[in-house]
Amino acid sequence: MFLPTRPDHACYYLRKALQGIVNLSVSNIRALTLLWLSTSGYANQVLRVRCVGDAVMRFHLSRVLSIAMVQRLFALSIAIFAASGVGTASGPDRLRIAVEGEFPPFNYLDAKKQLQGFDVDIAKALCAAERFECEFVVQEWTGMIPNLLENRFDAIISSMSMSAERRTKVSFTNRYYDSPSVFIVRKGSNPNGTSANDLKKMKLGVTSATSQEAYAKEFYKDMSTTVFSASPELYKGLADGSVDIILEDKLAVYDWLANAKAGSCCEFVGSDIKNAEYFGDGAGIAVRPSDTKLLDRLNHGLAAIEASGEYDAINAKYFPFSIR
Repeated sequence: MFLPTRPDHACYYLRKALQGIVNLSVSNIRALTLLWLSTSGYANQVLRVRCVGDAVMRFHLSRVLSIAMVQRLFALSIAIFAASGVGTASGPDRLRIAVEGEFPPFNYLDAKKQLQGFDVDIAKALCAAERFECEFVVQEWTGMIPNLLENRFDAIISSMSMSAERRTKVSFTNRYYDSPSVFIVRKGSNPNGTSANDLKKMKLGVTSATSQEAYAKEFYKDMSTTVFSASPELYKGLADGSVDIILEDKLAVYDWLANAKAGSCCEFVGSDIKNAEYFGDGAGIAVRPSDTKLLDRLNHGLAAIEASGEYDAINAKYFPFSIR
C-alpha cells in the first residue's frame, strides 16, 4: 500500500482511511499520524489543526489510537491554534483575491458578469481547503502589483508568471501551472521562421505589461509593435489584420484557437519559447513579501488540492492535457 512521505499529504490519507474510504492498517495510520505530528513549520501546524481540531476526526482517531494519544494530539492542535492565530472562533480568515477577468480560459467574466475560469476555480478550491472567506476583486492588469502592495487586496491569482523582475516586488507561492509563450499568425502567412530577422517586416502584437511585451522589447525591438490593453483586443487585432503576428501565452491563446469561431483564422508558428528570466518558472500566486504566513497557507492549500485530486479535476475541465 502506497503511503505518502510528505506531511502535507498525510492528513488527506488519514481522513480517507479513518472514514473507511482508503484501506490502511492500524500501523500505517499510526505512522501517518506520527509523520505530521513530528514535523515543524507553519504550514504543518495548520495541518495539525485541520486534522484533529474537529470532533469527527477525533472520533475516528479514537477507534485506532489510544485515548492518551488522541488527547495529546487534540491538546497540541489547540495550543498551536492559539499561538498561530489560524482560524479563530470568530470565523474564517478573510482573503481578498485579485483576478483580471480578461484572460480566458484562466479568468473571465461570463454573460452574468460572474468570474469564471481555471484561476477562479483554483482560488475557490484553495479557499475551501484553507477555510478562507474569500472575496474576489476584478483588477485591471497593469495595476495588479501596485494595488497589491497598497493593500487593496491580499493575493493575485490571475495567471501571473513568476519572472525575475516581479520577484523583486512580490513573493510567489509554488508554481500552480506552467505554460510557454508562442507566436501565432493568420493561416497562410507562412513566415520563414520566428527569429527577429525572419519577422522584421511583420507587425507584431503583444499585451500591455506582460512578460511577452518585455520579451519582445528585448529580442524583437526592431519590429513594428502594437501594444494592446488586454488579450481579447490582441486576438481581435490579429484576426482583423491590424497586426500580422502576436506573441502570447500558449495555454491562454489555445482556448481562442480551439473554441472561438474567430480563432479558426489563425495558428501557432515556430517552437515554444521558454525563458525563465522573462517568463519565470510558471504561474504562481503573488502576495506581499511581508505576508509569510499567508504564503505558507497558500502553499499548503496547493499541496492539499493536488493530493486530493481536486487540482486534476479542475485541469481536466479546461484542458485535455496536464498543465502542471
